[in-house]
Amino acid sequence: MAYNKSLICIILATFGVLGAISQVKGYSSAYCGPLSRCKHQTLYCPSECPSSESNEPKAKVCRIDCYSPKCKAECKQRKPNCNSPGSACYDPRFIGGDGIVFYFHGKVNQHFSLISDANLQINGRFIGHRPTGRTRDFTWIQALGLLFNSHSFSLEATKSATWDGGVDHLRFSYDGEEISLPVGGLSTWQSREDGIKVERTSGVNSVMVTIPGVVEILASVVPVTSEDDKIHGYKVPSDDCFAHLEVQFRFSGLSDEVEGVLGRTYQPDFKNPAKPGVAMAVVGGEDKFKTTSLLAADCATCIFDSSNVAAEEKQMTRKEYGTLDCSAKGLFHGNGIVCKK
Repeated sequence: MAYNKSLICIILATFGVLGAISQVKGYSSAYCGPLSRCKHQTLYCPSECPSSESNEPKAKVCRIDCYSPKCKAECKQRKPNCNSPGSACYDPRFIGGDGIVFYFHGKVNQHFSLISDANLQINGRFIGHRPTGRTRDFTWIQALGLLFNSHSFSLEATKSATWDGGVDHLRFSYDGEEISLPVGGLSTWQSREDGIKVERTSGVNSVMVTIPGVVEILASVVPVTSEDDKIHGYKVPSDDCFAHLEVQFRFSGLSDEVEGVLGRTYQPDFKNPAKPGVAMAVVGGEDKFKTTSLLAADCATCIFDSSNVAAEEKQMTRKEYGTLDCSAKGLFHGNGIVCKK
């Protein structure tokens, strides 16, 4: 079968409805089906996105987020993009699903709900300190705790007095057991239930965590540098470089009721309290999002329910169509993919 410009990949969701269409060469596009927030829209990969393979035919590789209120496609990356929606970086600066930048400082050594939905809970542990004379803490996200179905997963940056970029500063656990993920190369760990996968995107300090059909997380460990300290006046102590996480989330099928510091910005009718035009719009609400631990879903606005059977069934049946690859290689390594001229 010859491949040419008229080749179209038709991806059929398990529900029996049209999920996405992508055309090889030039721009790739995706049609968001009737179950998504961006239903009946065709999204195009940016022209600068890299090709999936060096040999023909080529297909642009990008992420299609059919559940984001902004309804857009972005080039696929291997590390967090701190200037894109779904990111949480720096001290900490968030970019919501609505594209608005805001800061949420929380408090040192406390945990806050970043995402809370019926089938997913993601908490963040905040570290930092309050120099003499300051009215608030300087904080960074040191760890993520995930709850999904009846499982738990944690990803954290280990404490270090000084930074060595050649040393891995990541630690993981799954259902209370520590995970060993060899450094160097692109090593991968996957749960026995195939419910979650962790893969290194560089030799050390960067990973991608995937729960199929639910979320993809790009995370990297970085320190507070001396330059950061000088610019912002953090007054970082000599015994801690505050190694922390830069993260970017890509969600699949969030509900309209999703909550959390970041999650609520994905609600279709959310009105962001961040003041437009303010250089550093700080959003509060610590009491609403505070949890008792990294792996707890007991905040005032948390809606995660591990006993929600319907949510679990929905997660198992929904397929992951966020990344489209209509190259010759991709055509033979997908589920439910039919290609026609």
